[in-house]
Amino acid sequence: MQDAGDRWKMQDLFFSYREIDGWLAEHRVKNLLLVCGASIKRLKINEYFDTLPERTGIKVTPFSDFTPNPVYESVSAGVDVFHREDCDAIIAVGGGSAIDVAKCIKLFSNMEHSRNYLEQTIIPNEIPFLAMPTTAGTGSEATRFAVIYYNGVKQSVNDLSCIPDAVLFDPTVLETLPLYQKKATMLDAFCHALESFWSVNSTAESKAFSREAIRMILLHMDAYLSNDAAGNEGMLHAANIAGKAINITQTTAGHAMCYKITSLFGTSHGHAAALCCRVLFPWMIENTDRCIDPRGEDYLRSTLNEIADTMGCQTPLEASDRFNFIFNSLALEVPEATEAQFAELRTSVNPQRLKNHPVLLDEGTIDLLYHEILKEKTYAG
Repeated sequence: MQDAGDRWKMQDLFFSYREIDGWLAEHRVKNLLLVCGASIKRLKINEYFDTLPERTGIKVTPFSDFTPNPVYESVSAGVDVFHREDCDAIIAVGGGSAIDVAKCIKLFSNMEHSRNYLEQTIIPNEIPFLAMPTTAGTGSEATRFAVIYYNGVKQSVNDLSCIPDAVLFDPTVLETLPLYQKKATMLDAFCHALESFWSVNSTAESKAFSREAIRMILLHMDAYLSNDAAGNEGMLHAANIAGKAINITQTTAGHAMCYKITSLFGTSHGHAAALCCRVLFPWMIENTDRCIDPRGEDYLRSTLNEIADTMGCQTPLEASDRFNFIFNSLALEVPEATEAQFAELRTSVNPQRLKNHPVLLDEGTIDLLYHEILKEKTYAG
């Protein structure tokens, strides 16, 4: 079986819509399922799909019956559409939600339809699958993971065969993205690269991806936030490379601790992840004696030094200060939490994700960190 890196090396990267024609012809596609959000109507690629049937004879079936934080029922409906319309390929256009829905439709399409897909064993399939990310952050087009919700509970679906065969990059899709979303998705990519770098699952290959992603984020950040075309293209690549890194290592405490912040306070995912990482980073530096990476404390210290060097800093603390400075420069809100919310937060963390984190975190420490991550709500009078 291929490992995560090998499958990624096989992924085709496209930079023009014309290349999709070749991909469709290569796979002899006749009926295409287009998984997309409503925003596709504002994008150039919408014209491509509108004219595709007349130009090529390929039938296009749009599917957009899903929301951010997509639910199982939406995926199940997508599987039904895939079969009812006799589709033989999938293209996803959108952010992480659209791509995750498409991944699950692909994985569930050859399962028993009368049973809950989440309770069945995944059988890999080779349904042609292309993704076009419309945000520069999630890196979902690069990973074997998908997230959906079942009865309000987050479910992580994981299989190598859900990694798209091809990815199309079009920097113009970022031109109309709201500035807050641009900031948040960029921070998501940054956190992916950092967390993968210090993960206990890191490898030489994943570290190379993290290093390249961090350097590209820092290089293109200003131009990207100014909506410059070259900056947008650079950030799309950086997010994709950060996705490659996280595909190998998975995320760590930064992401494990951020999900409840998003649900409690309505912050975007990348915003919440950065809130956590900007506190975790210096705390880890000061607590390497609590290292649980089997490679040891010296290895962890050397990794933190590598991160500092990658960020153009002399020391890890200087690097953590730089990350915090970047966060503050974006003028993003730090939510206020009540003690009841802090209590809810400290018990919300997925212990499985903490196994990837290189420094031991217990419930008491998590509570202390949340009190640094968020402001304590005060009441007048």
